[in-house]
Amino acid sequence: MAIIDVIKYDGSPDVFAWKHPETELGTWTQLIVNQSQQAILFKDGRALDLFGPGRHTLSTANIPILNRLINLPFGGKSPFAAEVWYVNQVSAMDVKWGTANPIQVQDPKYNIIVPVRAFGQMGMKISDSRKFLVKLVGTLPEFNQLNMVNYFRGLITMNINSMLSSYLIHRKVSVLEINAYIAEISRHFADNVASTFDEFGIELINLYIHNVNLPEEDPSVIRLREALARKAEMDIIGYTYQQERSFDTLEGAAKNEGSMQSDIMGAGLGMGMGVGLGGSFSSGMSQMSKVMSTSTETSAVRLCGHCQHPNQEHSSFCSKCGKSLAEKSATTDCNHCGHTMEKGTKFCPNCGDKYYACPSCGADNAENASECVKCHEPMPRPCPNCNHMNGPHTKFCGNCGTGLTLKCSQCQHEVQPGQKFCLDCGNNLQEGGQA
Repeated sequence: MAIIDVIKYDGSPDVFAWKHPETELGTWTQLIVNQSQQAILFKDGRALDLFGPGRHTLSTANIPILNRLINLPFGGKSPFAAEVWYVNQVSAMDVKWGTANPIQVQDPKYNIIVPVRAFGQMGMKISDSRKFLVKLVGTLPEFNQLNMVNYFRGLITMNINSMLSSYLIHRKVSVLEINAYIAEISRHFADNVASTFDEFGIELINLYIHNVNLPEEDPSVIRLREALARKAEMDIIGYTYQQERSFDTLEGAAKNEGSMQSDIMGAGLGMGMGVGLGGSFSSGMSQMSKVMSTSTETSAVRLCGHCQHPNQEHSSFCSKCGKSLAEKSATTDCNHCGHTMEKGTKFCPNCGDKYYACPSCGADNAENASECVKCHEPMPRPCPNCNHMNGPHTKFCGNCGTGLTLKCSQCQHEVQPGQKFCLDCGNNLQEGGQA
């Protein structure tokens, strides 16, 4: 059996952890550890001794933990099975990261959902070799930058998603303006994920967000850019979106032949177009308004107060809903003194009694009335727990959730307010027979 005599690092410079392929070692094997490296000896899956930079002889004196596990002779080249891991502790400053799929973020300025991609770079170094190998590397033969990015991509994506969303919402910044705040977001991002990297023995030196962009082919991004370009054009020319829509409406009405309204709108459109040569569009619209007001003066109308339908000036009733067009206030009689008072008042103007209105007809009732004295509809009931007024058909209090259904105390059959006897068992409800 060939026994290795010298063990040294043969991996790539961008590798964080590398396992030597030989596992059969001799007692006097020379272990060479380069500067900025550490070597860890594993036996039966357990991390044993750690060696710093320099030349080390694997003998009984140099590997005390291993000596307690296996019986090594004092001389010769007796083989023993063990693994040697090299951990590169050089600071890696060019570890690039990026979101594999776009993140859906709502733009707080334009209230539209847009996909966002983020790319950046981070610098790190292995601060605790033993923790790094045990918790992260496992049984892989080597651990490089690609493995590092793949392992922590979920962590980075989750944090960048919450970071961008919270930053946009609290700062009211549009996604299109986010690159102006990249430095501040990068600092917050690094502070949030540094503790998680430390749990795996990794020191996060820095973390930068290079770019936050939008996929140009996405339909929502296309609509947003078109809207912004149109708004910029309006600002340069000097008109608003409402003015543009009004102009389109006038133009469409002018093309619709065969109606008096189209003639009026066409005249107004002609004025608006004509005065553009020596005046403003607003003056043309003013002239058009005068034409329309003149045409409608000959037919005065009277709006219905109930449905807002226009009626002829001398109509007494609405031609749509039949309601009276006469202006008069609805009244009712006070339940206490019989004085006539307007509906909607809070107290009787004659005796000061509080106005308890029926929700159906508006008649005044006594404070504890269970049904209306006029239309006999159920009245609102106070909650027995919080005294909150609830509708007549409400089963649970809208304020505290207490049940409002009345039940017979003897058979628990549901009864109605004002009922004297239980219809199921005949219990007298007026003598405390309600629950």
